[in-house]
Parts: sequence; C-alpha cells; structure tokens
Amino acid sequence: MNDKANSIPFSLAGIDHIVFLVDDLEKAMRFYLDVLGCQPGYSYPELGMEQVWAGISLIVLWDYTHEGGSEARPPVLGGQNVDHVCLAAGPFDHNELRSHLKQHGVEIEREAFHGGARGVGNSFYFCDPFGNKIELKGPPPHPDEN
Repeated sequence: MNDKANSIPFSLAGIDHIVFLVDDLEKAMRFYLDVLGCQPGYSYPELGMEQVWAGISLIVLWDYTHEGGSEARPPVLGGQNVDHVCLAAGPFDHNELRSHLKQHGVEIEREAFHGGARGVGNSFYFCDPFGNKIELKGPPPHPDEN
C-alpha cells in the first residue's frame, strides 16, 4: 500500500454526485426520471439546476443556457472531460432492459462483462440525450448462475 494513502485525512465513501452540463433541462429530467428511473432530488431553479437520485448518489443536471447557469458553461465547445459515468444497478433482465431502452429511443453502444467496484458484472453503455455516456452495471451474477 502507498504510504501517502495512510496520510490522507479522510476516507472515501463512494461517488456523491456528478454534474452533467445540459442545454435542455426538461429533456434531461425526462431521460433521467423516465428512462433510468432516477428519483427527483434537490431543485435549484434560480441556477437552472435539478438533481436526481441514482440510488444513494446524485446526478446534477445543470442547464448552461439558463441565465443562472453562467458558471456552467462548457470550457471548450465540443470538449469533454468525462468519458462515462457508471451507475450501479440491481439485477436486471437483459432483454427487458434492451426493450426499455429501445422504447425510449436509446441506442445501446456496447454490452460488456467486466469488473467494477462491486466485482465482475454485466454492463450496458448508452448516451443520454446530451451525449454523456452512461454505463449501467449490474451486480456480480450469483455463483450458481450460468
């Protein structure tokens, strides 16, 4: 173990929140509530910001076109500083998930089976309406399942 890690005055508990810059807050809310099943969180209408719960973590949706979102302007037009966000999910039926995403016009970019914070599991990659890549990752399969 790294000696520097022992001198850090805090311990990490997981992801608290992530902020996505969007240009249509209503469209963003529909996607995160209706497609991903997030729950409404804190609301900051004066900032053009809504937060939604994804399990115990928050996703912050900040409309940079809103007058209160002037600090949220993307640093570089077309720039990107996040590859993707992985949302941990409970067990799911793969065909039902495929059908659900298709029903909402969401194209699956890739399916994978690989490791993450909770172990090896199935992942589906797709984008929200603003081009932010989402990985929806299920838990490790039960050892008796094939």
